[in-house]
Amino acid sequence: MTFVAPPGYQPVYNPCIPYLGPIYGGIRVGVSIYIQGSVPENITRFRINLLCGESDSSDVALHFNPRFDGWDKVVFNSRKDGSWMSEEKIRRMPFSKGESFELVIMITSEGFQTKVDGKDFFLFPHRLPVEQIRAIQVAGDVSIQTINIIGGGGGEFPGGTGGGYPGCSMGQGGYPGGSMGGGYPDGTGGGMGQGGYPGGHMGGGCPDSLGGGKPGSNMGGGFPGSHLPGMGGQPLYNPPVPFAALIPGGMYPKRTIIVRGLVPCGAKRMGFNLVVSRTQDIAFHMNPRVKEGVVVRNARTGGRWGNEERELSGSPFVEGQYFDMSIRCGNQRFKAFVNGQHLFDFFHRTNFSEIDKLEIDGDVQISYVHF
Repeated sequence: MTFVAPPGYQPVYNPCIPYLGPIYGGIRVGVSIYIQGSVPENITRFRINLLCGESDSSDVALHFNPRFDGWDKVVFNSRKDGSWMSEEKIRRMPFSKGESFELVIMITSEGFQTKVDGKDFFLFPHRLPVEQIRAIQVAGDVSIQTINIIGGGGGEFPGGTGGGYPGCSMGQGGYPGGSMGGGYPDGTGGGMGQGGYPGGHMGGGCPDSLGGGKPGSNMGGGFPGSHLPGMGGQPLYNPPVPFAALIPGGMYPKRTIIVRGLVPCGAKRMGFNLVVSRTQDIAFHMNPRVKEGVVVRNARTGGRWGNEERELSGSPFVEGQYFDMSIRCGNQRFKAFVNGQHLFDFFHRTNFSEIDKLEIDGDVQISYVHF
């Protein structure tokens, strides 16, 4: 099934490590880089570099390097004109061996603010202009589930023209100019890894289909920060559950809500509701029932529930696993995507333009919500 990402939403899924991929349009203050992954029991170290070019030898604006070496620490640094600068060593370790993690790198006017599992870790001051950043590199003892660049306000991604790469149509998986996930920007059609880097071996999906995208899956995925209309405003990180928030500007065609979170062990069920405050009607109710492996959809109008919809081949909400979900509003229906796959459509039963509130409850931890 073809996954067409909602606007401004082009995560990289399950990239092969080492990974190096471009950030189209670059970076600016207000952007966040969101990474979900895990480290093995036998970890020694891994690194994440924000590069001012698209090769190993490029200048490095941010070098983020957790080291498990008996004196556990995280090293921050930058590299300019081929020479490393002075290291900043933080002698705390926010990562745990054998555990999954969420890392957020927020680009502020002062520097790179890092957060791990929802807690502020360290602010590394800028040493090189962030406007020069062109790529992200991940290497070492780490596996990555997703990399996502989140735009900071405005209607477009940084540097983006808002409608795909200049002069190109967007390929499946988000690589400009590609058709069905293949092709270089100049249209020469070089072979491409699944949702990955041209040439196939650096993006989502290892060449042997073992370490990247799940074998045989159609994960799409593309690159972070592709030239697509951006998501407005800042995300809400790690809100408590039950959660309720007004939707700025309400719902309208192509409006997308993104929710990322974790299904805790022992979870039974959770609920995601799009609500009309004026009437308390629930225009869209999504109810993953973890133990049963079903996702129930419904609506409540005038205090009465309508007919349940539950036909699906399976549920992506699994105990102990992260999920990333987007709900996109259309003229006739909502489209729900989870973990890069189209999950279901839900046809409107009420006037979607009156929806003004999102509610989340149940057995779920929320990493962030972005309107």
